[in-house]
Amino acid sequence: MAIAAATLVTLLLALRQEAHGLIDRLDEDDVKALARFAVIAGAVLPFLPSGRYGPLGAWNPQQLWLVVVIVTGFSFLGYAANRIFGERHGTIATAVIGGLYSSTAVTQALAQRLGRAGKSGAEPSGIALASAVMYVRVVFLVAILATRIALPFTIIMLPAILVGGVAGWWLFAKSPRTDSPTAPGNPIALLPALAFVAFVAVTAVAGAWAEGRFGEQGLAILLLISGSMNVDVAIITAGGLPPDSIGANIAAMALAATIIANMAVKIGVTLAYAGRKGIATAAALGASTLVLAASIVVAWLTL
Repeated sequence: MAIAAATLVTLLLALRQEAHGLIDRLDEDDVKALARFAVIAGAVLPFLPSGRYGPLGAWNPQQLWLVVVIVTGFSFLGYAANRIFGERHGTIATAVIGGLYSSTAVTQALAQRLGRAGKSGAEPSGIALASAVMYVRVVFLVAILATRIALPFTIIMLPAILVGGVAGWWLFAKSPRTDSPTAPGNPIALLPALAFVAFVAVTAVAGAWAEGRFGEQGLAILLLISGSMNVDVAIITAGGLPPDSIGANIAAMALAATIIANMAVKIGVTLAYAGRKGIATAAALGASTLVLAASIVVAWLTL
């Protein structure tokens, strides 16, 4: 332990110039975001019990808070990288990084900018690529939080990921490079995190109730409804269900359907803020959405 500590201290001293440069780039909001994430990840999670508590035994406090750590971890990573590297690398870097924590927020910010601009720049490709990153993000979340359905869900999502990425790159190839927009806000806030936990807890109880009353179809509808409001909540709910409560293929299709609802919202936001300038962007988003819908249909027919 002493040797390891001495080695780490030596490394920190050797990198002090780089560390000071990083700190100089941070402002008060960045430090607050870091402190909030430290509280969420290090000061709460280790002290929560693991087991089944609450109504119908639907709550595992440690698993519930682990979800908050993972989701806010994505948020903090994207926010920090955006603050440090976004302005240097332009709109595309900002959109891709921002897509890690809120592709909807990125869509709104870039669509507003596109609507105000005299001519379009890299905003259309930024919106498309942010959604493509969202596709990849939810696949990773499912692999972590709902491992049982990871394989069928990935198979359903893969065509949409490919189409979304290609559409975004094609729009980027057609557009000039522009300056990066402002990052879409500080993602680390304790009150929204607590509200998120409460919503997840209510959904878990509803899932346990639906399992006993309606069986597999009821759980699929529950996943669809909860995911339409928040895809992460649907993933968490699916991961917390007993293996014999709903088939992996049905759960994967229900989760994929929630993403279609989310994409429809982003298409509407794009057209509302950008008008005619957003038609190409909406077409790119619509293409990946239609491919995802087709994948769900194929998966349903192969059951």
